[in-house]
Amino acid sequence: MSEPGPDSLPTSADPRSKRPTKRRAITPHSEQATEIKTLFKDPSKEIRLPTAAKDRTVASLSAPPEIVTNVQGSSAGAGSGEFHVYKASRRREYERLRSMQAEVDKEKNDEEWEKEQEETKKKDDAKTDKNRRRREKKKAARGKQKNGGADMDVDGPAPGMKKNPNVPGVPLGGQTDDAEAQYAEEVPGVIIHEDD
Repeated sequence: MSEPGPDSLPTSADPRSKRPTKRRAITPHSEQATEIKTLFKDPSKEIRLPTAAKDRTVASLSAPPEIVTNVQGSSAGAGSGEFHVYKASRRREYERLRSMQAEVDKEKNDEEWEKEQEETKKKDDAKTDKNRRRREKKKAARGKQKNGGADMDVDGPAPGMKKNPNVPGVPLGGQTDDAEAQYAEEVPGVIIHEDD
């Protein structure tokens, strides 16, 4: 066994060696670190980001051939290269059919989504209108309570009777009882009874 010392260093790690250092397997972290270092070396350099891949549509695919020439049967005279030609044409056709079906499905889903959005909007509008009417009704009822019920007397006093200015809704004339006459002359107010 040899003793540990300067000679036991790997040749690539020895500073006296002219050999390039060994390249280790690159981890995602070290790869990103080197990319960032190269970006920061020249900050004025324009960075070009790759464009997103466009969705393949039926229009972007090549149309199937109108006339297929040199058609052979499944086994009669078919060479070894014909199999790959057949597989490639079948793959293209299946991709074209798959993209056509995907477009149809997408249109159908879009229509369903729009219909659902429309129904949801109608329901929301109906509920909003209902709540608005309820709020306005409550607001009108609160306004009538604040006015002491003056708004409730829509028809006015009975025929032949004048309205009492002190007590809304109570007519002046036509009372038979003295207590009622006295009540008509009193100013309305709130009576608070304190319980000690």
